[in-house]
Amino acid sequence: MADNPIQGLMDTAMSNIKAMVDVNTIVGTPVTTPDNTVIIPISTVSFGFGAGGTEFSPKKGSPAEAAQEAMFGGGAGSGANIKPVAFLVVGNGSVRLLPIDGSSSPVDKIIDLVPELVDKLNKVFGDKKQKEDTITCDE
Repeated sequence: MADNPIQGLMDTAMSNIKAMVDVNTIVGTPVTTPDNTVIIPISTVSFGFGAGGTEFSPKKGSPAEAAQEAMFGGGAGSGANIKPVAFLVVGNGSVRLLPIDGSSSPVDKIIDLVPELVDKLNKVFGDKKQKEDTITCDE
């Protein structure tokens, strides 16, 4: 069976979409600042694709009928939307996700506070244990 012309049309369109949308589009190229903080842009990508075609038979009795097989007519279209949504900031011993829209959910705020809370608890319990060890040694 001969290749259908729509197959070539779809192959061309899909290869062009593949070239536009790769992993570097979603997780961008890291940028290092002078203080060695690394900033990584994060984006969402959405795209749509449509293709269609048909074959037309030449009119019966026309001179083209003898010289030509069925004619093909078709088309394809696609669209893409790339939207930056956040920056991942790695530096100074921490990793933070900074949303671009400026708002963050309560869960994001809690996640951001957990490392600070753990450090404070370690300090409080570490100081308490150190005092207990000192009292035990002095007696």
